[in-house]
Amino acid sequence: MRCRPVALTSSRPTQRGAALLTAMIIVTLIASLAAGMVWQQYRAVQIEAADRARAQSAWILQGALDWARLILQEDAKQNRNKPVDHLGEPWAVPLAEARLSTFLAADKNSASDDEGPEAFLSGSIEDAQSRYNLRALLGGSTVPPLEQRVLERLCSQVNAPPGTAAVIIAGMRAAFPSAASGASAPAASASETGPLQPAGLDQLSWFGLDADTIKRLQPYLVLLPKATPVNLNTAPREVIAALFDGVDLATAERMVQGRKAKPLNDIANDAAAYLSADALAQATAARAAVTSSYFIVTGRLRLEERQLEQRSLIERQNLNMVVLARERINQLLDR
Repeated sequence: MRCRPVALTSSRPTQRGAALLTAMIIVTLIASLAAGMVWQQYRAVQIEAADRARAQSAWILQGALDWARLILQEDAKQNRNKPVDHLGEPWAVPLAEARLSTFLAADKNSASDDEGPEAFLSGSIEDAQSRYNLRALLGGSTVPPLEQRVLERLCSQVNAPPGTAAVIIAGMRAAFPSAASGASAPAASASETGPLQPAGLDQLSWFGLDADTIKRLQPYLVLLPKATPVNLNTAPREVIAALFDGVDLATAERMVQGRKAKPLNDIANDAAAYLSADALAQATAARAAVTSSYFIVTGRLRLEERQLEQRSLIERQNLNMVVLARERINQLLDR
């Protein structure tokens, strides 16, 4: 009896399939690793570019702030013998948006329109004492009735919700108990049970005011480190009309138009042409003036689709310009 030989099945096709699968897995792994490395490199470049742009923007805005301080210092030198601040002085002229290369180029041929992203710089200096200072509400154990009427008139002019003035007064006196009580303790001492002390008008939301109300009051109110008079040479008509009893917007507008031709040099003499005797009696040195010590410097840098804005509060102490506060706002512009 013969045994027939059994034919063995070849394993070569199986080996070829396993080798092909292994190769595909290796290629996939290599492609994944390469893609990850490329993404990591791209992300690192983006972060480095963002950091560089942020640092450059900060230096540019710092330079703009230093330039504003120099302008205010020169203004103080010129007004040393006759201290008067008005909107006809160089510091009050805003810097219109201009391409940054126009400031950096030595000549027209040194800056190319195709080199790097376009950056635009603008800014302004605003008299902080052109607004009504909320510190006037803290002048004793009770709110001075005149100052309460001023705040109520301002809230009424901007169509703020009823009771807005009462909310602000209650919040301010609760946040600054030492100043409100007239005690000898520093005004900055915080209350242990009351609300946090706001450093600016935006933080009045801590008292319960909504963002829309604060936005309406922003052009007419300010919170400075100490009580200050309103500069009648720079204040808008709304603030002037609210500052004195019996003065309407029409009378305040006459003062605004008249000071363009001739700024007020003296409250007692020059303001008498616009204010009644009763209103003029309220224009004490603590409430009205023709000079200013506090200024708000705003610098804006627009770079492609982003805009970086810096607001600084400066106190002018003779020829020394002291930066008291600084705030930066990074905005994404709509295209």
